Amino acid sequence: MKYIAFNDGTTAQMGGVLPDGSVTTLAPLNTFYTDPTDWAAKVKSQTKGAPYASLNRIPAVPASARVICIGLNYHQHAVETGQPIPDYPVVFGRWVASLGVDGDTVPAIEEKFDWEGELAVIIGTEMAYVSEQDAKQGIFGYAAFNDLSARAVQGFSHQWTLGKNSDKSGPLGAIIPADQAGDPADGWALKTLVNGEVVQNSSTADLIFSVPTLIAKLSQVMTLYPGDMIATGTPAGVGLGFKPPRFLSAGDVVEVSIDGLGSVKNTIVAPPQVSKF
Repeated sequence: MKYIAFNDGTTAQMGGVLPDGSVTTLAPLNTFYTDPTDWAAKVKSQTKGAPYASLNRIPAVPASARVICIGLNYHQHAVETGQPIPDYPVVFGRWVASLGVDGDTVPAIEEKFDWEGELAVIIGTEMAYVSEQDAKQGIFGYAAFNDLSARAVQGFSHQWTLGKNSDKSGPLGAIIPADQAGDPADGWALKTLVNGEVVQNSSTADLIFSVPTLIAKLSQVMTLYPGDMIATGTPAGVGLGFKPPRFLSAGDVVEVSIDGLGSVKNTIVAPPQVSKF
């Protein structure tokens, strides 16, 4: 089973994808995240839904969600950047407005527009001051994610926020529930392809800070709420790490796939006008 969100013309809805590929409406998106486990259980009794292709899909997190991103969280990515292995998670933020979905076109706002395939974690229960063991019980699900990055803008300051929040630059795949997906500690293969060429080929086994560790540490500072999302970092193979560096341009197709979770695939397009920073 997997979960997606869509706009029905008046309201953001959460839907469950049935075995035949159709989508059944579960609840308004914000209502779903009041108790995602309970609402998700209701999909098992559904047998018929709307055609997947007919839906106006939107990111399957509520508007109130915090999108918490982790930098330098794969050993080999830290090596390719020349940075030391961090002693504590490197945290920055996105806004929900920067997210997109599978199939969206993404405008490359500058010449150094880069890919970052990632595992996203969707929080399912309110958590504050939790242990790593308890953190595991609070995960609703996982999804493939692409943390597309404007590298020149990102480098304007020590803060990465601006370079990580351009329009549609965070495409999020369908959510697979945690009890179905398994445990990323087992080492899920993560690949990013650009125009069919594999540019990132790694595994969640290379994570520096595990998913439960991230949740436990974050929960010491902020209460995590259902629908909050943690983007757990990217492995080696980003365009900036190539010699010479490689970046995305209009017409490129980028796909991030993770074992058991499916993929998120997007086409890069030119921005509506030339950006002036």
